[in-house]
Amino acid sequence: MTTLPKCPKCNSEFTYEDGNLYICPECAHEWGKNAAAENADDKKVWRDAFGNELQDGDSVTIIKDLKVKGSSSVVKVGTKVKNIRLVDGDHDIDCRIDGVGAMGLKSEFVKKA
Repeated sequence: MTTLPKCPKCNSEFTYEDGNLYICPECAHEWGKNAAAENADDKKVWRDAFGNELQDGDSVTIIKDLKVKGSSSVVKVGTKVKNIRLVDGDHDIDCRIDGVGAMGLKSEFVKKA
Protein backbone atom coordinates (compact mmCIF):
# COMPACT_ATOMS: atom_id res chain seq x y z
CA MET A 1 0.00 0.00 0.00
CA THR A 2 1.39 3.39 -0.96
CA THR A 3 1.26 6.27 1.48
CA LEU A 4 -0.29 9.42 0.11
CA PRO A 5 0.95 12.85 1.20
CA LYS A 6 -1.02 14.90 3.70
CA CYS A 7 -2.94 17.90 2.44
CA PRO A 8 -0.61 20.96 2.37
CA LYS A 9 -3.52 23.26 3.19
CA CYS A 10 -5.26 21.58 6.15
CA ASN A 11 -2.83 18.72 6.94
CA SER A 12 -5.55 16.08 6.52
CA GLU A 13 -4.51 12.44 6.17
CA PHE A 14 -7.52 11.50 4.02
CA THR A 15 -6.18 12.54 0.61
CA TYR A 16 -6.78 10.48 -2.49
CA GLU A 17 -5.47 10.27 -6.06
CA ASP A 18 -7.43 11.26 -9.15
CA GLY A 19 -5.30 10.96 -12.28
CA ASN A 20 -2.38 13.38 -11.88
CA LEU A 21 -3.95 15.14 -8.89
CA TYR A 22 -4.15 14.62 -5.17
CA ILE A 23 -7.44 15.77 -3.63
CA CYS A 24 -8.36 16.51 -0.03
CA PRO A 25 -12.00 15.66 0.78
CA GLU A 26 -12.00 17.82 3.93
CA CYS A 27 -11.00 21.21 2.48
CA ALA A 28 -11.45 20.45 -1.29
CA HIS A 29 -7.83 21.44 -2.02
CA GLU A 30 -6.34 19.93 -5.19
CA TRP A 31 -2.67 19.82 -6.11
CA GLY A 32 -0.56 18.07 -8.71
CA LYS A 33 1.62 15.07 -7.96
CA ASN A 34 4.69 17.08 -8.97
CA ALA A 35 3.67 19.91 -6.63
CA ALA A 36 3.70 17.54 -3.65
CA ALA A 37 7.47 17.13 -3.90
CA GLU A 38 7.99 20.88 -4.34
CA ASN A 39 5.79 21.80 -1.35
CA ALA A 40 7.65 19.46 1.00
CA ASP A 41 10.52 21.96 1.28
CA ASP A 42 8.33 25.07 1.52
CA LYS A 43 7.81 26.41 5.02
CA LYS A 44 5.54 29.30 5.86
CA VAL A 45 7.37 32.39 7.06
CA TRP A 46 5.55 34.84 9.29
CA ARG A 47 6.64 38.48 9.17
CA ASP A 48 5.72 41.45 11.32
CA ALA A 49 4.53 44.83 10.00
CA PHE A 50 8.13 45.85 9.22
CA GLY A 51 9.18 42.64 7.44
CA ASN A 52 11.09 41.02 10.32
CA GLU A 53 10.74 37.24 10.49
CA LEU A 54 8.80 35.97 13.50
CA GLN A 55 9.37 32.67 15.31
CA ASP A 56 7.67 30.81 18.15
CA GLY A 57 8.64 32.25 21.54
CA ASP A 58 9.44 35.75 20.25
CA SER A 59 8.28 38.90 22.01
CA VAL A 60 6.34 41.47 20.00
CA THR A 61 4.91 44.96 20.54
CA ILE A 62 1.46 46.10 19.38
CA ILE A 63 1.69 48.98 16.85
CA LYS A 64 -2.01 49.96 16.72
CA ASP A 65 -4.86 50.16 19.24
CA LEU A 66 -6.81 46.93 18.87
CA LYS A 67 -10.40 46.45 20.01
CA VAL A 68 -11.02 43.21 21.85
CA LYS A 69 -13.88 41.37 20.16
CA GLY A 70 -16.81 40.80 22.49
CA SER A 71 -15.56 43.32 25.02
CA SER A 72 -15.33 47.08 25.46
CA SER A 73 -11.62 46.94 26.30
CA VAL A 74 -8.77 47.93 23.99
CA VAL A 75 -5.20 46.65 23.68
CA LYS A 76 -3.14 49.84 23.56
CA VAL A 77 -0.21 50.75 21.29
CA GLY A 78 3.10 49.69 22.83
CA THR A 79 1.72 46.70 24.73
CA LYS A 80 4.46 44.07 24.89
CA VAL A 81 3.44 40.45 24.28
CA LYS A 82 5.87 37.72 25.33
CA ASN A 83 6.20 34.13 24.18
CA ILE A 84 4.03 34.15 21.06
CA ARG A 85 2.97 31.03 19.19
CA LEU A 86 2.64 31.12 15.38
CA VAL A 87 -0.35 29.36 13.83
CA ASP A 88 -2.00 29.01 10.43
CA GLY A 89 -5.40 30.57 10.07
CA ASP A 90 -7.14 33.91 10.05
CA HIS A 91 -4.96 35.21 12.90
CA ASP A 92 -1.24 34.39 12.71
CA ILE A 93 -0.33 34.67 16.40
CA ASP A 94 -1.75 33.01 19.51
CA CYS A 95 -0.70 34.73 22.71
CA ARG A 96 -1.66 35.74 26.22
CA ILE A 97 -1.86 39.44 27.05
CA ASP A 98 -1.71 40.56 30.69
CA GLY A 99 -5.04 42.02 31.77
CA VAL A 100 -6.87 40.73 28.68
CA GLY A 101 -6.19 37.00 28.46
CA ALA A 102 -5.70 34.66 25.52
CA MET A 103 -5.95 36.33 22.11
CA GLY A 104 -5.31 35.81 18.44
CA LEU A 105 -3.38 38.59 16.67
CA LYS A 106 -2.59 39.31 13.06
CA SER A 107 1.11 39.73 12.34
CA GLU A 108 0.45 42.98 10.45
CA PHE A 109 -0.34 44.75 13.76
CA VAL A 110 2.85 43.81 15.64
CA LYS A 111 6.56 44.50 15.48
CA LYS A 112 9.30 42.25 16.79
CA ALA A 113 10.66 43.46 20.13
